[in-house]
Amino acid sequence: MHNLLILGGTTEATAFANAAAAAGLRGTVSFAGRVERPKRQPLPQRIGGFGGVRGLADYLVTHNITHVVDATHPFAAQMSGNAVAACAQAGVPLAALTRAAWTAQAGDRWTHVPDIAGAVATLDQPARRVMLAVGRMHLADFAPNPQHFYLLRLVDAPKALPPLPDHHVLVSRGPFTAEDDRALMQVHDIDLVVSKNAGGTGAYAKIAAARDLGLPVLMIDRPAIAARTEVTTVAEVMAWLDHAGADRGV
Repeated sequence: MHNLLILGGTTEATAFANAAAAAGLRGTVSFAGRVERPKRQPLPQRIGGFGGVRGLADYLVTHNITHVVDATHPFAAQMSGNAVAACAQAGVPLAALTRAAWTAQAGDRWTHVPDIAGAVATLDQPARRVMLAVGRMHLADFAPNPQHFYLLRLVDAPKALPPLPDHHVLVSRGPFTAEDDRALMQVHDIDLVVSKNAGGTGAYAKIAAARDLGLPVLMIDRPAIAARTEVTTVAEVMAWLDHAGADRGV
């Protein structure tokens, strides 16, 4: 009998959880706890970490997990790496439901950096008006560059003021539209966008808006993750489950 563990926190995770529930699959959706009010799921959910690779491997065994679907954010490298190692230890099949990375189009003005540290180093320059789209966990990393104005769009209001003397916080949950993001950038006179290459459609509006306005984008490339089975659609996950011998009860 199937018993899935879905590592969630993305729109893809929610879409798969809905499909899994509709197909009669049993499982649990796990959130890291970085968002205060995660979207309601059609399957039971848990919030919090597992305690590293050993803790996750123990969870898989003690909860009789038959398959793991890693649908975390493409930048959740530690969780994804732990999942690869823990599933190998526990002998549990793993597939990653991940969105394709964005690629530059005609009119895009991207500068690539390998990580957050690379973005911070690149911002060691005269004052700019920056839309900083990296999530609240990394705001403090940009403290070495206090000369800039930072527009911060966050899912949850920060519990403490970020260490950026000139900033504006906008609390909002996507998806967003290119038209709205274009207007937002114009209102705040943004002249540079800093973004992780999250991929997908929900966060792409700011990239399209920057292109429309001719603004440069400092694009943070995705972290490397150990080799694993990767799929990009819910249908591919369901096919993988069938191939892996999951009994969907239908």
